[in-house]
Formats: sequence, C-alpha cells, structure tokens
Amino acid sequence: MRTHGITERLLAWIKHWLIGRKPRIGIKGSYSVELKFNLDQYIHKRYPGLVKIVRNNRREGLIRSRIQGWKVATAPVVGFFDAHVEFNVGWVQPVLSRIKADHTRIILPAIDNIKYNTFEVQQYANAAHGYNWGLWCMYIIPPQEWLDQGDEAAPIRTPAMIGCSFVVDREYFGEIGLLDPGMEIYGGENIELGMRVWQCGGSMEVLPCSRVAHIERTKKPYNNDIDYYAKRNALRAAEVWMDEFKSHVYMAWNIPMNNPGVDFGDVSNRVALRKKLNCRSFKWYRDNVYPEMRIYNNTITYGEVRNSKVSGYCLDQGSEEDDKAILYPCHGMTSQLVRYTTEGLLQLGPLGSTHFLPDTKCLVDDRKVKTPSLRKCEEILRPSQRLWDFSQNGPIINRDTGRCLEVEMVKDADFDLRLTLQKCSGQKWVIRNWIKQGKH
Repeated sequence: MRTHGITERLLAWIKHWLIGRKPRIGIKGSYSVELKFNLDQYIHKRYPGLVKIVRNNRREGLIRSRIQGWKVATAPVVGFFDAHVEFNVGWVQPVLSRIKADHTRIILPAIDNIKYNTFEVQQYANAAHGYNWGLWCMYIIPPQEWLDQGDEAAPIRTPAMIGCSFVVDREYFGEIGLLDPGMEIYGGENIELGMRVWQCGGSMEVLPCSRVAHIERTKKPYNNDIDYYAKRNALRAAEVWMDEFKSHVYMAWNIPMNNPGVDFGDVSNRVALRKKLNCRSFKWYRDNVYPEMRIYNNTITYGEVRNSKVSGYCLDQGSEEDDKAILYPCHGMTSQLVRYTTEGLLQLGPLGSTHFLPDTKCLVDDRKVKTPSLRKCEEILRPSQRLWDFSQNGPIINRDTGRCLEVEMVKDADFDLRLTLQKCSGQKWVIRNWIKQGKH
C-alpha cells in the first residue's frame, strides 16, 4: 500500500469513481484555518461540481456531522470515513458487491495502521470489532466459525464497529434510523448501531479483502470531556437496546441505575423506532452475535463498599499484580467496583466484559492468614472460602470460616488502615447500588 497525502488520495478516489456524476460527497470541516477558505478554493477550482463541502453552523460533533453528510449524499451507497483514513487500491469493489447481494449489510473495510510520525503502514491481523460493557470499542478475535473456514478473505461477522470507516446502502441507513442524533460529540454511536442493525434484522461484517488504513491522531479536540460523553452515550444506548442487560453498563461505569448523575436525554423516539422495526431482544443479540460477552445477571448489589468505622475509605482491588484487597480513599473508579452475587461471591475490579479479558477476582478467606486475598474465582480449590453472607448495613461474614471482614488501625499500613479477617466485632458495611432489593 502506498501512502500519499490524505486529501490528495481521497480526492483522487472521488474523481475516479464519481467523475461525470452529480455531487455526492460531503467533507466535514474543522477549526483549522487551512480547511476553511483555502480548502473551498482548492476544491472548487480543481474539482468543480464534484465535491460538496458541508459546514455546520456550530460544533455538532462526529455523530450529527455524519448525519448531515448522509442528508446531502445522493448515491445509492454511502461511505463514512474519518478524515485521517487512507484507501488501499481496489478497496471498494468487494464492498459494493457485498451490499448489492444484501442491502441490509453494513460493511466495514479491514483497518490497518499508519504510523503518524513516519507514515509507515502497519498491517493489522484480521479481527472483528467488539466492545466491553462500558460500550467502548476494541478489536476481538474473529468468530470460531470464521477461523474454522480457513479462508482469510471471507467476511467476518462482527458485533459492532470501531467506527472510523463503514459503508452502507443509503436508503437502508435511513430506514433503520441513521446514527442516534441524540448522542453527543463522540463515543457509543458505533456500538449502538451494531446492536440496532443486528437486533432489527440486518447484519454487520468486516471485509478483509477491502483494506483502508487509519492514522491515529496524537491529540483529539475533545480529550478533556470524552469520558463524560462516552458515559452519556453508553447509557443512552443501554436504555433503548439492552433490556435487562442495561445494568451491566451502569455497573461497568460504577454508577447507580437510579439518579446516575448523567443526563442522557430523551430516548422516546429511539424506543419508538425499536418498536416500529419490530426488533429482537438484546439476549438474542448476545447469544447469537456476541456470545463472547460475559454475563453478570447474578449481581445483587454493586459499587463502592464502605465500612462504618472509616466511611471515607472504600474496598479496593489494589494493584492488579498484587492479589490483596485494600482500603483506599473512595473515588468511584472501577478498581472500587464491588459486586455481591446471588451465590454469595464478593468480586472486585472492572468487569472482565469478554472472554478475551481477565475476569474480576473473588475475595477469599483461606483460613491460613488474617488478610483477605483476591484470586481467580475458578481457581479456588475450596469453593466455600469465596462465599460470604452480607446484608446492607451489616457485617460481611465468610461462610467457611465464620470470620468477619473488618478494618483495623495499624500504623505501618497504608493510611494506617488494614483489612483483616477476625472474630466479628460489630463493624458494618454499606454498598452503594442495589439491583435486587432484599436481605441476603
């Protein structure tokens, strides 16, 4: 693959495929001065009537800007690409062939990497596009049935998309509801689209014989607020498409389901769209499209766990390399995500959302020492050591030993506090969020 200037390469591709046709392409602008008047002059002089430049009157973000581009496009097939995407030779023919065979397919070219400092192309291994329960995208291993085929050019079923490039039948994209215009700036729209397409009768696939390459920017204009918008958009998608599994998204962000402190906007139009399209359940989608996702429906309570003796400190997984639970000043991040399950497990740490990621560890009383440890749940030889009795504003008692998880003051410990397992002295614990109410 040769790498040229991105604008030149894109315009050359536009000229090759659209010469003699009506204008069909929109280019999203930015705050860069050279992409305003100078770009207008360059485009109009070199490709008159071929390329449309569509500008927003205010900052709309990636999601609504792409919708604006779709509105002005007139071709039967529309592609959406980040500005920093480079096209390989012959990338488009297999894409158009797959869409012609089934107009309800959304096609994702395989994405390679262009090193931003040298423009060297780094070819990535073939992969599907998945996500974790926080609805943040990531590459995942292709499905087993694809691996079993032994055909590296075969389309790869994918649950969602990374988001920097996809191609879709224009009318079909409108019928299924475009991208969600209620989402803000960036993040989550690519995952929501994957859920919606699959649940509503379409499909999404990566096409290895169609390749593009992506230059990762060293600085994004929304770095300071991306976490907020990713969280907001994730909750919006969860409320519309994820049914009883939406609790997993709240858990992954370690926020309560009631009054989460995030205004994700009005979703009534999207709920109506789902009803109109007669879409399947998220359970069907998980079972048939993304079975690699771990399920945490056995959760009774989750969130920060505080001790009555030192309320400003929370149970924490500590260092990932160290198998010891600790107390740490409460901050609400996922290292302080605790889950108590119907079986009686106390698990600490971020959700191991897929089988490709390590799962959360279990709190264990191994009888030998006074300090509780964290271990992989399936590796505990004596299962009762990982089971606990807990009720809100009550003690945490190990079922195997009868010892209580408590806090003691020790001068040589971090913050002069240490977790210990000992005879119950009446210390009480409170966990922040409840999914299933009642005493356990």
